[in-house]
Amino acid sequence: MRAQKLLSDLYGNVHVKIGDGYQGWPEAAPFDAVVVTCAPTKVPSPLVQQLAEGGRMVIPIGDAGFQELVVLTKQKGRLVQDRIVPVRFVPMVDSAGKTY
Repeated sequence: MRAQKLLSDLYGNVHVKIGDGYQGWPEAAPFDAVVVTCAPTKVPSPLVQQLAEGGRMVIPIGDAGFQELVVLTKQKGRLVQDRIVPVRFVPMVDSAGKTY
């Protein structure tokens, strides 16, 4: 996959998976960092569960047309949220087209 090679060349330890982003990648968890490139209406609980203690997740959250880019840090099993900037991303959808 060309994107994975390019990212690995630029950043080193990068893994790419194509699939249902809401479910994450439980087989490879826990993760120190997660970057979500589509917007769910709320933070997917599977992604929170797969985030390592001290790990960070960058995710756009909100309804179609308006979201906020948020950095979540897992501290003592809880999420600390830092709102960064208003953004517009495509919505997170499942394979049937249902919006999360």
